[in-house]
Amino acid sequence: MVLRWYQAKLKSAPLLTQSLTTAVLFATGDGLAQHAVEKKGLNNHDFSRTGRMAAYGGVIFGPAATKWYSFLASRVTLRSQNATIAARVACDQFVFAPINMGVFLSSMAYLEGSSPTERLKKAYVPGMTKNFLVWPWVQALNFKFVPLEHRVLVVNFVALGWNCYLSYLNSGGGTAVLPETEKQKGTKELPPS
Repeated sequence: MVLRWYQAKLKSAPLLTQSLTTAVLFATGDGLAQHAVEKKGLNNHDFSRTGRMAAYGGVIFGPAATKWYSFLASRVTLRSQNATIAARVACDQFVFAPINMGVFLSSMAYLEGSSPTERLKKAYVPGMTKNFLVWPWVQALNFKFVPLEHRVLVVNFVALGWNCYLSYLNSGGGTAVLPETEKQKGTKELPPS
């Protein structure tokens, strides 16, 4: 029943449906980062951080990914299915992913009142390195087996773990973060290892 409702919404309002779904799943990824990875506990949950992640997912990534996958489906077509998939994955990983990583890190830094330039210096390369370990394989399967209208949803579900990583990467700025008690003593954060 929920799947039928979702299918109907994808047909009647695809961009809005994909954007709202993405916002919810980005927020969920941040919640996982805060509680499963960082072990913050419910009393220490950073709701503004979750809100920023949801806003990024719903306002930037959801619409961008929806349009991007439509563009790839209509414009990147080669002689064989496997060549088409390889070309789409290459476009996704060497055009969309680097731009998205830069926009994500810089917009999060801006919304937090931090320096986008510093955030990019610290977190861009580690983020893209991890991206290339995960997403080419996911996208190859996504482009081969998943219908266009469900590709953003598949990415969003796989991205629960990825968004957890992005949220963690963004919150630490790509550096090792000391426990709160060390920060209170005035000790600086450790440099990246």
